[in-house]
Amino acid sequence: MILPDFTKANVLIVGDLMLDRYWSGGTGRISPEAPVPVVNVNSAEDRPGGAANVAVNVATLGAKVTLLGMCGNDENANILRERLHTHDINCEFFPVDGFDTITKLRVMSRNQQLLRLDFEKSFANTDKSALEQAFDDALDIADIVILSDYAKGCLSNPAVLIEKALAKGKRVVVDPKGSDFKKYAGASLITPNMDELQGVVGEVGSEQELVEKASKLKEDLNIGALLVTRSEDGMTLFEGDNTEFHLPAKAKEVYDVTGAGDTVVSTIAVGMASKLPLQASCVLANLAASVVVGKLGTSTVSNTELALALGEESVHLDGGVMNEDQLAIAIKAAKERGERIVMTNGCFDILHAGHVSYLEEASQLGDRLIVAVNTDSSVTKLKGPGRPVNNESRRMAVLAGLSAVDWVVPFSEDTPQRIIARLLPDVLVKGGDYSVGQIAGGTDVIKNGGEVKVLSFADGVSTTGIIERITKNKLG
Repeated sequence: MILPDFTKANVLIVGDLMLDRYWSGGTGRISPEAPVPVVNVNSAEDRPGGAANVAVNVATLGAKVTLLGMCGNDENANILRERLHTHDINCEFFPVDGFDTITKLRVMSRNQQLLRLDFEKSFANTDKSALEQAFDDALDIADIVILSDYAKGCLSNPAVLIEKALAKGKRVVVDPKGSDFKKYAGASLITPNMDELQGVVGEVGSEQELVEKASKLKEDLNIGALLVTRSEDGMTLFEGDNTEFHLPAKAKEVYDVTGAGDTVVSTIAVGMASKLPLQASCVLANLAASVVVGKLGTSTVSNTELALALGEESVHLDGGVMNEDQLAIAIKAAKERGERIVMTNGCFDILHAGHVSYLEEASQLGDRLIVAVNTDSSVTKLKGPGRPVNNESRRMAVLAGLSAVDWVVPFSEDTPQRIIARLLPDVLVKGGDYSVGQIAGGTDVIKNGGEVKVLSFADGVSTTGIIERITKNKLG
């Protein structure tokens, strides 16, 4: 399976907004006042939680997001908005006087959660007419809807939203809560965990009983599909009249399950919005969950991490022209094999003998050679009008055809500092009369434990010189 282009998906999310706050510090003694550890707090962090974490997960995968929810008229709502705006999430909050923005404060020490304090009051009885109107207006551009229910009152009447969405032909994915799922009737997909399912259908004692009870619930509620997330037992999808589709758990190490359900529902919805079949979307969600439980606190999964978990078939690890995300995957795999990565950069407008000699010498410094190539616009900016002679796709194709070059990647900035800092090769190489301190990205590589080398180009050969000779001969 190949990851689709998630950037074309438009996702509308409604649900319980939360701010997840983390206070962290060391602890080495028990309080003399009570038998509890004393935490010397030295850092604080605020992260979007609840439906807001679902939104961040969706945005991290590259999709466009509109998020609707209830909050208080307080500073925590402003903090939450700011965090979400950094992910380019379109936020429409509906503040209620006399209410606090739901906040969960976790006290941490040595990456372990010692205490959680919740600051909340249910929004169940508040007026939601403005939110429902905004939802109806936002449906027109949405490819799919997520209802993220944490039983905090924003989704006290989800049936109204489901009806509006279905009337406009939009699919609805629900992350449910509570002991009565009738309020989600007609949804395209609901994603309860095992405990939530048993709270509705009663205790499940066997696989056969799970199949019978889950299938009956799906039929009774006229739900398109039901996905049961089952922790260490993976997840099971019930769809149509098909036999249940089971996905085993993929996590190698479970570090923190906080927000894993958010990752599942967001990945499935983005997959569906990107025209993947539901089963394929569930495969991606299962892999995404395996990544996120290996992180601390409410976290997200990037395209690169998801592609790595998938074993991205569209990435040709043996070589060729790649984008940055694909190259990051290839580098990670190469380093895991113990390979030494070398990187250089340049315009390489007209490839000549000096370039070839230089690249062959650079390739001898490691196992894999990356060439970062200036895009056409950056070449013009650096070299002036009339350059490049060859466009970037041609320049990269020629470089990729050289036996000394493994991977070619474009960059659009004046210098390659950003892309080098992201990819962090073991050896950074530059040709010419530079000192190590003058080489873009050199400081980043050295700080990461790598090295920077300066090689000489062959004398008497340059692209500018070749162009001048051609122009002179033509004029003569």
